[in-house]
Amino acid sequence: MRPLIPTLLLLLLVCLSPLAQAERLRIVSDDWAPYLFQDNGQPQGIDYEVTNEVFKRLGIEVQWQFLPWRRCLAMVEQGLADGVMDIFQVDSRLGYLVYPDEPMSEAEFVLYQARQRPHPVARLEDLAGLTVGTSPGYTYNAAFSDSPLFRREAAPTHEANFGKLMLGRIDLLVTDRRVGHYLVRQLGLEQSVEALPLVISRHPQYLGLARKPGREALAQAFAEELRRFKQEPAYAAISARYLGNQDFPFAVEQQDSGTR
Repeated sequence: MRPLIPTLLLLLLVCLSPLAQAERLRIVSDDWAPYLFQDNGQPQGIDYEVTNEVFKRLGIEVQWQFLPWRRCLAMVEQGLADGVMDIFQVDSRLGYLVYPDEPMSEAEFVLYQARQRPHPVARLEDLAGLTVGTSPGYTYNAAFSDSPLFRREAAPTHEANFGKLMLGRIDLLVTDRRVGHYLVRQLGLEQSVEALPLVISRHPQYLGLARKPGREALAQAFAEELRRFKQEPAYAAISARYLGNQDFPFAVEQQDSGTR
């Protein structure tokens, strides 16, 4: 039997009821499989399903829109969207975003290489003279983004980066470990591509809510219900559908934090 909602959360839900009745939240993100993405025009993904369930329990309807990441950031900053999914906490965004204090998931950015063209990379200095595929609008950390030792080349999609890697147009690419693992399977590249142990950055990912009246209460209620849902078998079942039994142990080396 599901536990009773704590008194504090109940009061928050009462305060939120006018919001739930007055509007449908519009949340934007880019394709970020397996966290959230579109398949034949239908939203899917771990964080997509979890977010929908949490808001359903809060009595709030959600409308999703998938856009390039830079446009997602611009829309939420300009108040054209109510929230953005799987965003990192950055001080410069606190003026227009409210974050629940419970993260959706954790991103771990690593490098991928073609097995036929291996590169012995154990630290950033080993990237000297190479070209690394990146994603537009993503800043991984200052050490990586500002290094003069190697070239960064953005591609319009994560799939495009893997295509360029296979064609030898880039030497390596950087993406989240789970995103890379998922795409490698989807693209049938298990025997052709591998992740390197070096971690470029590691960060919790959050739902970011546009800063408006009542959003602090909504963020708190969302965090409380998200924590509760994470303890239920249904939460583990959602992750298993997208990740299977794949374990993602942390690599031994880590650089400073990055930004998505």
